Amino acid sequence: MDMVSQSFFAVLLSFITNACQVNTDVATASNGQNVEVTEEKVQPQNTIHGHQLWDELTQEHVTDKGFVNYKGFLKDSTKLKRYLQQLSKNHPNKNWSSNERKAFWINAYNAYTIELIVDNYPVKSIKDLGGSIYRVNTPWDIKFIEIGDEEYDLNDIEHNILRKEWEDPRIHAAVNCASVSCPALMQGAYIGKKLDAQLDAQMKRFILDSSKNTISEKALKLSKLFKWFSGDFKNVAPSVIDYINRFTDLEISEDAQVEYKEYGWGLNDT
Repeated sequence: MDMVSQSFFAVLLSFITNACQVNTDVATASNGQNVEVTEEKVQPQNTIHGHQLWDELTQEHVTDKGFVNYKGFLKDSTKLKRYLQQLSKNHPNKNWSSNERKAFWINAYNAYTIELIVDNYPVKSIKDLGGSIYRVNTPWDIKFIEIGDEEYDLNDIEHNILRKEWEDPRIHAAVNCASVSCPALMQGAYIGKKLDAQLDAQMKRFILDSSKNTISEKALKLSKLFKWFSGDFKNVAPSVIDYINRFTDLEISEDAQVEYKEYGWGLNDT
């Protein structure tokens, strides 16, 4: 190699070396001071904690009374599927806070319930989509939910994850079974940093909803949720009545007469 070629390659090598070391070199700023130049690392943004797509979908297609515009969800099915894909790719892990995990699974339960209805719409009741043998072939036993490497049904999410891990009766006011007697579906997504306030508000909303619960100081006509899951409420309160008293302005007597309303399984459609 001649001297000219050697000189050219030496200059080229020096240029490449200097370019590769730009993150540790010291440059001179316009004011004459030495400034360390560091390489900026762009971290991928994980948007699932904010559940933005689900927030937008429910703000658009859920009424302020909690009824669901399933035709609207059907028209917006591409956006719904994008959100479900986000859920599928972001299985909660140990680095998430407890409330972030809980919010994830509540949103997942509600979103996949909507998906089940949308995929079979029109339908008069979610119970028309499966059999009648509980924990065997009901709509809540259909394995259609893929999150991470696992396959779930709605019962898995509600009973084996949410109720088992957190033992929080407010979950019953947050998950929605697509039926008129269910607690109203919330407009907006549950998110970790607001979760406790959201769950308190939803439980109060459910208890004070006269179509679900009729309450007076001496007599109660309650949703059957308080009968089916009485143990969950008694885990955190001396009695179901004591728990309800936490969310009402009335002082319900502990010996108040209690009856339970028939549970309506008709679709909560607008």
